[in-house]
Parts: sequence; structure tokens; C-alpha cells
Amino acid sequence: MIATVLLSGRTGIEGRVYEPYLDVTGVLTVCDGHTGDDIVRGKRYTDRECERLTWNDLQPVRRTVDDLVSVPLNEYQRAALYSFTYNVGTEAFSKSTLLKKLNTGDQSGACDELRHWVYAGGMKWKGLMNRRDMERSLCLAGGADDL
Repeated sequence: MIATVLLSGRTGIEGRVYEPYLDVTGVLTVCDGHTGDDIVRGKRYTDRECERLTWNDLQPVRRTVDDLVSVPLNEYQRAALYSFTYNVGTEAFSKSTLLKKLNTGDQSGACDELRHWVYAGGMKWKGLMNRRDMERSLCLAGGADDL
């Protein structure tokens, strides 16, 4: 699945980090962007542990996107929404203008909404701008030839 490839491993969007660190907003994070109270400070995580955490983190993301989107999506659009929702959280996605526009058939407008989600800790971040541009490209893609 495209979304899993986008998020996991050393080549993923998040970038795999084996030791817990504080992200730009001060949230304890490890592996491919995993957050939560199950992170052990000072521990060095293995690839297998990171893959398990990412897999487990993606399950509620997939359910939320699949349950809330009422229009047909291709594989690339679904991957873009999974990536976005993984990053901002299921609650933010469920309340987003992006979702509202998508479900009313405004695919282009929905995809453009991604560009608004580039702030963390009240600051605009280049890494988030790059991520949203990639997600937007996937969101607008009709097929492999569009990439």
C-alpha cells in the first residue's frame, strides 16, 4: 500500500528516528512519527518495533478516512488522505474543511486545503509545506501517469 510506504522506513515522509525525541511542538516522538505514552525514553527502537508501531498507528487512520469519506477514491488519493490524517490526527481530519469539500464533490478544493496545514507550534514549517505539496500531488492524481 502506498500510504505505508510513504510513512515507514528511512525513506518515509516522517523519516525514521530510532531514539525518542521531542518534535517541534514538544511531543515525544519515535520511529516514523509515533507519539504516545508507550514510548520509552532513552530506548533505541529496532526496525521491527518501528514497523509495528507504524502499522498500529495506521489502523485508526485507515478506519477514520474510510468511514468518513463518502466519495470514491483512487489509491493515490487514499494514500494522500492517510498520510495527512496520520500527521494531523483523526479528530482534526474529521472536522476539516478538506473533508467537507471532498464529500461535496469538490476534489480540487479539498486537495488545495492541504496547503493550509503547514503550521506546528504556531510556526510555518518548510518540512510541512513539502509534505503537503507531496500529499496534494497524490490527492490530485488520477493514476500512475499523473505522478
